[in-house]
Amino acid sequence: MKTRASIALVLVGILAFPVVSCKKNSADNTITGPPGSTDTIPPVPGWTLVWNDEFGGTGIDATKWEWEVNGDGGGNNELQYYTGFPENSFIEDGKLVIKAIKENYLGKRYTSARIRTKNKGDWRYGRFEARMKLPYGRGMWPAFWMLPTDWLYGGWPQSGEIDIMEMVGHETNRVYGTIHWGDPNHRQSGGNHVLSTGTFAADFHTFVVEWDSVGFRWYVDGSQYFSTSRGWPFDQRFHILLNLAVGGNWPGNPDEFTYFPQTMYVDYVRVYRSSH
Repeated sequence: MKTRASIALVLVGILAFPVVSCKKNSADNTITGPPGSTDTIPPVPGWTLVWNDEFGGTGIDATKWEWEVNGDGGGNNELQYYTGFPENSFIEDGKLVIKAIKENYLGKRYTSARIRTKNKGDWRYGRFEARMKLPYGRGMWPAFWMLPTDWLYGGWPQSGEIDIMEMVGHETNRVYGTIHWGDPNHRQSGGNHVLSTGTFAADFHTFVVEWDSVGFRWYVDGSQYFSTSRGWPFDQRFHILLNLAVGGNWPGNPDEFTYFPQTMYVDYVRVYRSSH
């Protein structure tokens, strides 16, 4: 059996090789997939694609993502240790997989992963989209969200936070979209979307936020479910995060009905700027 150290060295070696990327066709603003693929990304009216990851390579693209490795609990008393190990985050069948595993590691009872685009993909305003299939069970807390890159207005929450999609695993058919800020006390504005049938663990769904100088609009599968007006502090550049937390103040701890491992699948992440 490989040790954690040897696995980490293997991961570094994998990341040293080029990762297959997608190619933009300037004539019609579509995106073609990896060589040999016939997949295309249709244009979104009113928006121009400026960044994307279709996860078509053999490993996570280190030119676009970096791992946050810590057991700090995210400021929410979470129970996981975020690692850079390939058991917790990897590419499989053209999908990014983030896996929460029940195991003892550095004083924590669970491992998982949290990746971000900080200083590799940072934007002020745009349309941010991901197609995802989510985990389930009490204590699961998947998220597709954004944090300030420069924190010009001060520490959290003064410089803001944009939650494009969050779910607590015991609410299998509901997701949340929220912004947080401080002036100086913590304030927030957000809404939630409930599926008419099924669960977010049963199939893939598309999550979007559109952000401009006026405010925010949230969508699930093309249907807008919430909007809010807000300028400051959301007038600076932010970066994307993807993570799967275990436990914490909001979802609570896993119980006897929470099965492990749990997985969050991401089919793609796309960023657009307004064409207007």
